[in-house]
Amino acid sequence: MNRLTAATLDQLAPAMQSPRGRPEPSVGIVHFGPGAFHRAHQAAYVDTVLQHDPRWGIAAVSMRSRGTVEALEQQDGLYTLAIRDAESDMRVIGAHRRFLAPDAAAETRALLADPAVGLVTTTVTEKGYCLSGDGTVDMEHPDILHDLAGTAVPASVVGWIVAGLASRRSAGVRPFIPLPCDNLASNGAKLHAALVAFARATDPDLADWIAGEVRVPSTMVDSITPASDADLYAKVAEGIGLEDRAAVQRERFTQWVIQDVGVPLGPDLASAGATVTSDVAAYEKAKLRILNGAHSTLAYLGLLRGHISVADAMADADLARFVDTMIRTDIIPMLPAVPGFDLDEYREAVLARFRNPAIVHRLDQIAIDGSQKLPYRLGDTLAANRAAGRMPAHVVAALGGWVAFLIVRSRAGMTIADPAGDRLAAAAQDGDPVALVRRLTEAGLGLPPQVAGDAPLLAAIKAAASAAHEKRWDMLLR
Repeated sequence: MNRLTAATLDQLAPAMQSPRGRPEPSVGIVHFGPGAFHRAHQAAYVDTVLQHDPRWGIAAVSMRSRGTVEALEQQDGLYTLAIRDAESDMRVIGAHRRFLAPDAAAETRALLADPAVGLVTTTVTEKGYCLSGDGTVDMEHPDILHDLAGTAVPASVVGWIVAGLASRRSAGVRPFIPLPCDNLASNGAKLHAALVAFARATDPDLADWIAGEVRVPSTMVDSITPASDADLYAKVAEGIGLEDRAAVQRERFTQWVIQDVGVPLGPDLASAGATVTSDVAAYEKAKLRILNGAHSTLAYLGLLRGHISVADAMADADLARFVDTMIRTDIIPMLPAVPGFDLDEYREAVLARFRNPAIVHRLDQIAIDGSQKLPYRLGDTLAANRAAGRMPAHVVAALGGWVAFLIVRSRAGMTIADPAGDRLAAAAQDGDPVALVRRLTEAGLGLPPQVAGDAPLLAAIKAAASAAHEKRWDMLLR
């Protein structure tokens, strides 16, 4: 079977969406971290932009390994995006024009200095920004220390971006826009502060220029992107009639929310479906409370009811109805209104995603690290309701489900995957849900701190934990 390349594009079915017949794009975006999520998400938006504006091709820069950029280069930057849903489809993406491995530092520097490059995007994971626990750049991080020593090849994305901005300033050229695309709250503000702090350590004038002239929008991104595997490659080969070793897959839902910082981004990403707004934080909050809060609820209650995946749990009519009601009555009323963002439509989209039979999202994976996640996913909604004089019965029931989950895992001798797992297992060992709620509040584990001083709320969580432990579903899933 022939491999997908520019020379074999004409072998695709005429109805297949692809860059066939499109003008050759120039490079206007440099992207650090061309993994599966970038190729399934941001690159798909850019590919749509390229249908009418060829200035925004992507140069893919891999800082750690050669595998991805080599696979892209062997296929002339072409790969298949497979949409996994009840009704699946495929398209061929052709957004990438340059492929830079870790040893291509000189080419990377030249691109960052090129005035034609207007956007520098990143998907390097939260750890890739070398931040401390307080969100500021960790000046003692080995990669930051390496870059501050003035070596020719930066080890951090912060070092690379500052090096590119320094070249722009020296040449009297306008700065590019750095655009972080990892799910890190206020990622734009944090990256901007990191760039300024890094530059100030070696060049205070450059730091002042970055502080005053460089705009770094915050973003929020979302789309489930399962890892590529042999099954995907086989399905793609069958679907397009060509071998594709760079194929990626994701769910149909995709979201890219970008902060409006008062200057043009360059590519018209809004025309490709991205949301440009002055309030990214409101979208982040909605995602955290609606999507993540519902995910955790499904995980703990679903596991107690014998389900394995999110789609399995959503096929449970009582549990699906419970989660829907929780979002409508406990969560959405506590979220701020945002112009252009319909929270009820978002609720419907989230629940449709949960029902997607083509995405197997295991509940036990979602249940990991509950003591760290729940204060934000459910605790903030709980606090907002109590401040408004309301008792959010469904959120209370979800927290009760977590307490019962801890007891089941502990009593069965199963590992509780959580940084506080050993403490949680010990606290739950006697199997008493009421005593466990008391211990969790005293230790500040998982349950929001205000629970301890709120007698009606404490009593409600204890009652919910007992009902979940005893599987009195008629009382819990009301």
